[in-house]
Amino acid sequence: MRNFMQCPPILISLMVLFTFSGCASFETRVDSGFSYQSFPIAKGTATAGAGSTIAFRDSSLALAGPGISAGETLRSVKLAKGDLSLQDITETKGNVRIISVVPSLDTKVCEQQTHYLSEKNNGLDAKINLYTISVDTPFAQDRFAKEAKINNVTFLSDYRGGEFGRTHGLLLNGPHLLARAVLVVDKNNIIRYLQITPNLANMPDMEAAFAAARALL
Repeated sequence: MRNFMQCPPILISLMVLFTFSGCASFETRVDSGFSYQSFPIAKGTATAGAGSTIAFRDSSLALAGPGISAGETLRSVKLAKGDLSLQDITETKGNVRIISVVPSLDTKVCEQQTHYLSEKNNGLDAKINLYTISVDTPFAQDRFAKEAKINNVTFLSDYRGGEFGRTHGLLLNGPHLLARAVLVVDKNNIIRYLQITPNLANMPDMEAAFAAARALL
């Protein structure tokens, strides 16, 4: 096994972040529900695809794959569901969808982004479909959903090779994680809104995504 100190500095930084800011325990939960923190909200969006980078602390992480932008069609990719069966993301058409993309549910920003999607949508979940995609295994996603008491979001896993991330230009090339993003997709699989946070530590503007989804109803 390769010595820890021989790992690339970026990978070591990510490992430290996930260790000390992980959400495996829910000590921030209070009796009324999840306790939200004041994470910075990203302004603007990064560009998807090879040639673009995402800031992480004092480093830049390169994106891989062909880019995608608002106005384009969601690309056909199979993701794993909780029972390990595969779901083509494009076959979810017929309803407006918000797709929340997170690097890993085992970080506090990803945890909050997922709770925000579930709990702060002001009734949109009765009219549209909500998805969270990460590279966490389906088992880890299922455990997270149960512990967080989230039952109005469908979790899909890109753990099999990062195909969703690579196909949409959202795969962080070095650490093999997904960039942080939120997409609003219409009934015909057209991406109507896309924000990729330029800094991995920032929350996406979920309220802007909710507004974009409401405009499609």
